[in-house]
Amino acid sequence: MIGKVTIGKSFRGCLMYCLNDKRIQHPEEEIFKNRAEIISFNQCSGNTNQLVNQFNHVRELNPKLSKPVLHITLSLSPNEYLSKDKLMEIAEHCAKDFGFESNQYVAVLHKDKEHQHIHIVANRIGFDKKTVSDSNNYQKLANFCRKTELKYGLRQVLSPKKFLSKEQRNLPRQDERKKQLNITIRKTIHKSKSLDHFVAMMQAQGYKVIKGRGISFIDDKKVKIKGSEVDYSLQKIESHIQTLNRLSTDREFFKQVNERKPLIDSTETIINVPIKNENIFVTYKLIQDVSKTVDSLLKPEQTLEQINPSLLVKKKERKKKRWLHL
Repeated sequence: MIGKVTIGKSFRGCLMYCLNDKRIQHPEEEIFKNRAEIISFNQCSGNTNQLVNQFNHVRELNPKLSKPVLHITLSLSPNEYLSKDKLMEIAEHCAKDFGFESNQYVAVLHKDKEHQHIHIVANRIGFDKKTVSDSNNYQKLANFCRKTELKYGLRQVLSPKKFLSKEQRNLPRQDERKKQLNITIRKTIHKSKSLDHFVAMMQAQGYKVIKGRGISFIDDKKVKIKGSEVDYSLQKIESHIQTLNRLSTDREFFKQVNERKPLIDSTETIINVPIKNENIFVTYKLIQDVSKTVDSLLKPEQTLEQINPSLLVKKKERKKKRWLHL
């Protein structure tokens, strides 16, 4: 079970989100009708507007509190299912753990996702004017989820590392969300022509991309994950895109070279060869120039196999002169 807890200012905004049909964000998106079902009321009743009025009426008992809304989401793992009675029990246990069992709250079952999940909207202000504390909310929710998993035989999930003991922190963690993000980034990098193209493709797949000194991704559950957490920092993504583009260019270059090579005669000038890629011309011209230079350097200074006859005649004449003097 995965939990999320937030505090806010507006009962109307929170209750409308939890009770109304999903808003259309894109023209092609289909509206999920009757996605919300109230499974539990506590110290309140009625439709959305009636609930908002009731919550705001009690809110006036402590007007100094700017954030009286407590919103908790509890999500089961895919392929897990509990009856409505069990979900009602979980909502009641959650209220007791957080200390709002005597306050106004409503539990809502959502049906618009593959996994089963409920929303609990509670008033932090009680009829006795006392306020439910919001300290250590994340740790409270993590502990509640672990207890609930054991009690109802649900898949056990590790809490965030900061809430674990030293021994538990060393245990391997299986985070499907991060694993999926890692796979998506890797596949998208191989299709990207630039960093901007990469960002656009990630957004098309449902991720909001935030770039700064690093890079972060926000999925459809509003969960933010840093690129470095899935082994893809901003620098690494840019480096991979540049490397893959360079390799792609090189492959195309050598492909063209291979296709045009039979047309080239090393004894002829390269200018007459119909190659569109100027880089190929430069490369073959360079090869020709280097080849000629090497040949000239290796060429011997003396290529005759015999001594020049004229030199031999001059040598004989010098010998005769020496004999005459003697």
